[in-house]
Amino acid sequence: MSALAAIDNSRLRDFEFSDDDFERVRKLIYSLAGISLSAAKRDMVYSRLARRLRQRGLESFEDYLDVVDSGDAAEIEAFTNSLTTNLTAFFREGHHFPIFADHLLRNGGGRPQMVWCSASSTGEEPYSIAMTAVEAFGSFDPPVRILASDVDTNVLATAEAGVYTEDRVEKMEPERLKRFFKRGSGANAGKVRVREELRRLITFRRINLLDGGWPVRGPLDVIFCRNVMIYFDKPTQLSILERYAPLLQDDGLLFAGHSESFHNATHLFRLRGKTVYSLAHGRSK
Repeated sequence: MSALAAIDNSRLRDFEFSDDDFERVRKLIYSLAGISLSAAKRDMVYSRLARRLRQRGLESFEDYLDVVDSGDAAEIEAFTNSLTTNLTAFFREGHHFPIFADHLLRNGGGRPQMVWCSASSTGEEPYSIAMTAVEAFGSFDPPVRILASDVDTNVLATAEAGVYTEDRVEKMEPERLKRFFKRGSGANAGKVRVREELRRLITFRRINLLDGGWPVRGPLDVIFCRNVMIYFDKPTQLSILERYAPLLQDDGLLFAGHSESFHNATHLFRLRGKTVYSLAHGRSK
């Protein structure tokens, strides 16, 4: 190992970040958002929170975490936003969307169908849900209403604006891109904006899945909760699933992420397909 490689990374940092500091971060983000941080996330935590120390003009992690611990609402929000991972894409895990479209059509257009996208990130997922509904019913006014939520207020603001750089949609079919987006020009060249007709199908709202009361009214036809459970430990996952189940219609569907499984909740949900679940005791069509 070279002398340079042997240098302790901590000496190159602006702030000391002790084991106790990291453990405080882990306990705080778990209590605030249910996120279980592994030891492998230590460098990521330092990098993201060091920005907050600089912005606040603080000199130590101890002082910063004291601010968060004190109940400073604005800093609690910034702290949570900083440590939330938001990896998403349009039509990610594409095998779900034909199943979703078929479910919508089986239920028909007699009443508005209610869909909750409970980890919406920057909006690609709820807009993909909305596009699928429009395509299924052949109308920009399908009998579908979508609630899109996230704990991170920064990504929700991006989602609600519905503006993306062109690289975010470069893999989308040209016909779909033309139908659902408007290209920017002038100062907005290189960007696209979601059509307002699509945007009207979605209500964006901040919801922390750990909060005692969710502002969500059932019965819901579909819940998307993809690639968020992996950040929770098993007891937290189970508590969320226990609250999802009563919100679903008897024949409702729960879509999970590709690396998520609910073996500890077979009394609540049964596997219907690849990471698609229905109620364990509900009726199926």
